[in-house]
Amino acid sequence: MKKLLASSALLAALAAPAFAQATDTYTPDPNAKPGGAITITYKDDVATLDPAIGYDWQNWSMIKSLFDGLMDYVPGTTDLRPGLAESYEISEDGLTYTFKLRPGVKFHNGREMTAEDVAYSLSRVTNPATQSPGAGFFGMIEGFDAMMDGSATELSGVTAVDPQTVQIKLSRPDATFLHVMALNFASVVPREAVEEAGEDFGRQPVGTGAYRLAEWTLGQRLVFEKNPDYWREGVPYLDQITFEVGQEPVVALLRLQNGEIDVPGDGIPPAKFQEVMNDPAQAERVVQGGQLHTGYITMNVTQPPFDNVQVRQAVNMAINKDRITQIINGRAVPANQPLPPTMPGYTEGYEGYAYDPEGAKELLAQAGLADGIETELYVMNTDPNPRIAQAIQQDLAAVGITASIQSLAQANVIEAGGAGTAPMIWSGGMAWIADFPDPANFYYPILGCAGAVEGGWNWSKYCNEELDAKATEADSMSDPAMADQRLALWSDIYTKVMEDAVWAPVFNEERYTMRSARMGGADNLYVDPVSIPVNYDYVYVTE
Repeated sequence: MKKLLASSALLAALAAPAFAQATDTYTPDPNAKPGGAITITYKDDVATLDPAIGYDWQNWSMIKSLFDGLMDYVPGTTDLRPGLAESYEISEDGLTYTFKLRPGVKFHNGREMTAEDVAYSLSRVTNPATQSPGAGFFGMIEGFDAMMDGSATELSGVTAVDPQTVQIKLSRPDATFLHVMALNFASVVPREAVEEAGEDFGRQPVGTGAYRLAEWTLGQRLVFEKNPDYWREGVPYLDQITFEVGQEPVVALLRLQNGEIDVPGDGIPPAKFQEVMNDPAQAERVVQGGQLHTGYITMNVTQPPFDNVQVRQAVNMAINKDRITQIINGRAVPANQPLPPTMPGYTEGYEGYAYDPEGAKELLAQAGLADGIETELYVMNTDPNPRIAQAIQQDLAAVGITASIQSLAQANVIEAGGAGTAPMIWSGGMAWIADFPDPANFYYPILGCAGAVEGGWNWSKYCNEELDAKATEADSMSDPAMADQRLALWSDIYTKVMEDAVWAPVFNEERYTMRSARMGGADNLYVDPVSIPVNYDYVYVTE
């Protein structure tokens, strides 16, 4: 049901390109009780809370609770609703969006938010100096190219008409634009707080969100406290959230069982999964949710030996995906393309690269590398990812590719990927989960040219300008009559990506987590499709 929800939401959006139906359909939980505090654990410290920079599953929901954008989603769903924009109008040609802002919204520093803040925030995230991994999302806004080449310092397409009105002009119609306005990257920030903090804004965040940062003791904990001036009535329910970092997942599970914490942020440790599921008392507190997710191996196409497509194809053929899914207790299905099966644009019947070690050896020989290859495989050091990396290492060794494993903290792997210094990366723990339910979201940040920049999320550094043009063409099809044609074009794009063997897709995973007996709120708030992993604004305690 939850996986299908994402698909149906996209189809609804495509059926009305003006998104006139994007209204707030949320009904408050009648059982919700205000007050109380909860504790969440994570193995790693948080890299940043800057909405222009943060881009991993650990900090995504934290940032979403500290900041707001013009658009938002109904809690626990992929249905768009207005956020900081009280209303909006769209021109007949689909190129001009005029947003009316909610009056009286305040930043955490007490200043009232205005249209100038929206304009500043969008210019900041697209300024190359910010090195935002999400800059590419905003390519449809007029003036984006001038920002990218350094000839402008402000987006020409964004205008503060008056303090409560902001107008955004697009250079082309784009079926995904309002989804982009709901991303963390589009969060509104106050210029004075950014300029005062400088590079430390990610540790001194100031937003308009439901919570504000009260404490950050590096390597130990972060504390969020309820924003008493929050503009959305009735939420958040909790007074305080403490995020304890440096907690091994197995220890976190034990603490949950002892009633010491409320949510193990890293989920159920794979080694303990069967034990948990076989215990009725624990299993009833397990929350399962479908994800628009793909786990994959990246290969840096700008460096030998992965600048050779035959080598990349050989890697695809060397990986035994069925064996790898068994490592995570079968909580996934083998992947054969970048898009997960429930994402619109997924190519039905496409088989990808079959597991064929002998065929992989032949390709390496054709590439003049029959004597073997030595390389490095980067991996996040949270279980089960090192074990998956070892399985990949064994598969590669069987065809003559010797890959030394670099097992590092999440932030270090992300840094190496963005810098282009990692020849191969197993994306597990950081694997792609859609920011919004549209095939475009799997392309621009992680496969398109815009994401192949310094600090970007396209760790293969693959830049195919012909495919970028086709992607632009697809997203210009905002007419509902062209919906099928648009998805067919996206299918063609991803088929070409697989021909170029930019990745070795491995599996499509579902998320399992747990909550303490005192936690309240619907299951889909704990595996929220857009506030992954938890929608903190709407969960509560029952005691």
